[in-house]
Amino acid sequence: MSWPELDWGDVEQAVTLWLRSRHPAPVRVVQELPADLEKKLPLFQVQVTPGGGEVGTSGVTLIDLDTFAATRGAMWELANAGRTSMLALAGQHVGGLVIDTVSTDVRPAPVAYGSPALRRAVATYRLTSRAQAPA
Repeated sequence: MSWPELDWGDVEQAVTLWLRSRHPAPVRVVQELPADLEKKLPLFQVQVTPGGGEVGTSGVTLIDLDTFAATRGAMWELANAGRTSMLALAGQHVGGLVIDTVSTDVRPAPVAYGSPALRRAVATYRLTSRAQAPA
């Protein structure tokens, strides 16, 4: 069986747009970290991570959500808010994609970043989305 050409969309961009809509300034949502990260807190970094795949016309994408804040308490508060937002993404249409399901593969956990001015938590989420047929 052969599949027609499908557009899998940009899940990383869709998640970025979703988080920006739910976490207005002063929270920043980026895909690439700024050089002056310590001055841009609080911040989420959204990245596709290795893994996932396709089942028919459903794509599975793993997303790492790194949370950066100035204090441990602020890190936990933002990481938990990010987790709530990620799970609320299930069933939404954003960035031209339909996100069917979201689950937590790795819940937020502190990970050293190498700077005493930063606290970081990392979580991994598994998203399924639908491929779009070409127009």
